[in-house]
Amino acid sequence: MSLLEIRNVSKIYGELKALDNINLKVEDGEWLAIMGPSGSGKSTMMNIIGCMDKPSMGEVLLDGKDISKESEKNLTSIRRDKIGLIFQQFHLVSYMSAVENVMLSQYYHSMPDEKEALEALERVGLKERAKHLPSQLSGGEQQRVCVARALINHPEIILADEPTGNLDEANENIVIDIFRQLHKEGTTLIVVTHDPEVGEVAERMIRLEHGRIISDVKNENFRG
Repeated sequence: MSLLEIRNVSKIYGELKALDNINLKVEDGEWLAIMGPSGSGKSTMMNIIGCMDKPSMGEVLLDGKDISKESEKNLTSIRRDKIGLIFQQFHLVSYMSAVENVMLSQYYHSMPDEKEALEALERVGLKERAKHLPSQLSGGEQQRVCVARALINHPEIILADEPTGNLDEANENIVIDIFRQLHKEGTTLIVVTHDPEVGEVAERMIRLEHGRIISDVKNENFRG
């Protein structure tokens, strides 16, 4: 059984088909890049995988369970328990320190634990910056706090939307190296990006155009 399966999924807004009969399977531990130009349906697919939206038609199976018809309340619980989200815009609380921002994710899941939050920051190389506010961190450091926040509740899937979109090359490489380490540890990664350099480091590359998958290929140059 696949960890995630999308069956005949379409998303329709009026006369626009943002997604058009999408079929996709994601196995446990895979690293996927969902690629395509603006308007290709990447963000819509991310929102559906991330339980932030529902398809107009079709099924979305997570751990074999169809979540496409769940209530908003249940989708919130599924997202909280099973999915770690990383956004291009960091969405850090400005008056909270790095470790407090990570602990905030724990608050909605179970109980805040500063020791665990510090360990998550250490994994992304930021333990020494734990008490700094977002305004005292570089863009790359803020994104690494977001990675730590996504990891803290041990999700089944890390779902990242343009995670290097606001970063320079050096910090982009740091984030990609963190993804490589997570992949080696068996984490399932789905990275949504329009940047070929980010997409082409993934194990598998999905390309969208006009709401349809036009290619689904294994990366022959994947370094693991």
